[in-house]
Amino acid sequence: MQRGKNLFRSYFSFSKKELNAIFVLFILMGIVLIIPYLYPLFVKEEEYDFETFKIEAERFRASAAIKEQKQKKSNRNLGISSVKTVYFEFDPNKLSDEHWLKLGLSRKQIHVIRNYELKGGKFFKKEDLKKIYSISPEQYKMLESFIRINESNSPNDQKSFTTNYKSAGSKQRTIAPIIELNGADSIQLLGIRGIGPAFASRIIRFRNRLGGFYSKKQLLEVYGIDSLKYDQLKDLIDVNAGLISKIDLNRFTFEEIKKHPYLTYKQMNSIIQYRSQHGLFKSINDLSNIAILNEEIIRKIEPYIVLSP
Repeated sequence: MQRGKNLFRSYFSFSKKELNAIFVLFILMGIVLIIPYLYPLFVKEEEYDFETFKIEAERFRASAAIKEQKQKKSNRNLGISSVKTVYFEFDPNKLSDEHWLKLGLSRKQIHVIRNYELKGGKFFKKEDLKKIYSISPEQYKMLESFIRINESNSPNDQKSFTTNYKSAGSKQRTIAPIIELNGADSIQLLGIRGIGPAFASRIIRFRNRLGGFYSKKQLLEVYGIDSLKYDQLKDLIDVNAGLISKIDLNRFTFEEIKKHPYLTYKQMNSIIQYRSQHGLFKSINDLSNIAILNEEIIRKIEPYIVLSP
């Protein structure tokens, strides 16, 4: 019996150091168990404002929708097709607008082809498609292997057409309608001899930034149009200054004027600051009081300025 007691003590008796270690261990275990309950008292959980998130999400969706609408409008203005390009064998003399679109052509390019056909034009061989100035060499290269011309078009037909087309072309140039720049869309601009898709696009972009043309000579400010090009165009165009979108000097905001090509950001800001400090403008000549605006700039922007009381 005594021996059993001694054996029990040998297993369950502890020295002072061991007891201290056990005590510390229990304390640590207690701390670990308590921490989950104490944590919320010292650390504040991050709160999420789901209403703000919803508002931001709606703004993002609205912004994306507006951007998409603007892109579609831009594509319509420039005649860009949104139809997925599909290549197939075709005879360019017998192709509908829908099928030209499927081949990757824009509506502007199709319009040029239709004008060519209205003047009696036909495609007698593959290379004739190169005559359509709006079709780039790269685009023609993609189409070339799919072109199948009906052999019924004879060389005599081609010769006859060439003679008639030159005559018709000469007559057309004599009676060509004058195109008004401020109201013309890209298709109408393409109808002006010497204006292709690139120039039409640049003219429209510059016109939108200006608010409209007040003089034919402003075309010289469009990238790529030099004096020689201008001389070719000036008798084929007209300008209706009444269609200009004007800026109210006493009401405009920086956002409304920031794209105007005749003013720098610093000049725009100076006009706004002057108006804030001195009140409403009574005359456009008041702009001469702003040091960084010289007489040349003032006269250039004058046709775009209106003064509200």
